[in-house]
Amino acid sequence: MLPIIDKDGIHKPIIQIIAEEAFKSGIEEICIVCSPGDETKYPDNFKTLRDAIKFSPLSDVEKEIQDKSLRMMEERISYVVQSEPLGYGDAVYKSKQFVGEDSFLLLTGDYLYISYLKDISCAKQLIDLAESENCSVSAVNPTPEYLISKYGTLTGKSVLNKKGVYQIEKVIEKPSITLAEIELHTPGLKLGYYLCFFGMSVFTSNLFLLLDEYISENIGNQILLTPVLQKLAEKEKYLALEIMGNRYDTSKKLGAMPAQLALGLSSNLKDEIMTMIIESLAENSK
Repeated sequence: MLPIIDKDGIHKPIIQIIAEEAFKSGIEEICIVCSPGDETKYPDNFKTLRDAIKFSPLSDVEKEIQDKSLRMMEERISYVVQSEPLGYGDAVYKSKQFVGEDSFLLLTGDYLYISYLKDISCAKQLIDLAESENCSVSAVNPTPEYLISKYGTLTGKSVLNKKGVYQIEKVIEKPSITLAEIELHTPGLKLGYYLCFFGMSVFTSNLFLLLDEYISENIGNQILLTPVLQKLAEKEKYLALEIMGNRYDTSKKLGAMPAQLALGLSSNLKDEIMTMIIESLAENSK
């Protein structure tokens, strides 16, 4: 619920910006997997924000836009509680009943995604490929080797006539550089770079069948998602897309700062913000 100024100049909780991108990309309903107690805190906070709009300095048009967005958050978001922190795979599995037999977009709640393409969001890029290829697709970014120990990393073969698209063959969670050099080299990538997960995927409901198997074999243990994704790659068509955009982890120390800067620079306030940065750098270099 950390507030940040969106591209439209309106203060919003980060979760609202993430949800708005999903809705604008064609997603109809959202399920938030949350900690105990948050299933009531989220809707209460959205209602409080909507009540506060009438007293905000926003213009009437901005108030109407924000009110409509928050109403959508109240009406089209469901909540599922993860009672214990049993791993990312367990969190995803909690949404099984909500998803049913549909394909679904999986987003990370503390990441902000900012597209390099003016009118096509990161989520839309991913959804379009998943629909055209009728399969699961994960967004990836080419990542320098000194960072790969922080991310799930994969390799695969380039898909003919589809730039930046790969048929996934192997997935390893947070590999060492040595292991990556042996197992995860992807032809065509710049030397010293590997394909790392971007924090955004579209999956078919078959993922839950594999999660069922994995959970039954790992009762009492942490339920990871990466081993299940390896099984998915072995059993069916599973693609990776080099996303035209960047993601910002707002859970990190100072993580909201680069996210806020990126949002501002992708808005119509870019020139004003660039001037402010230059003036600030000049002032602090004295």
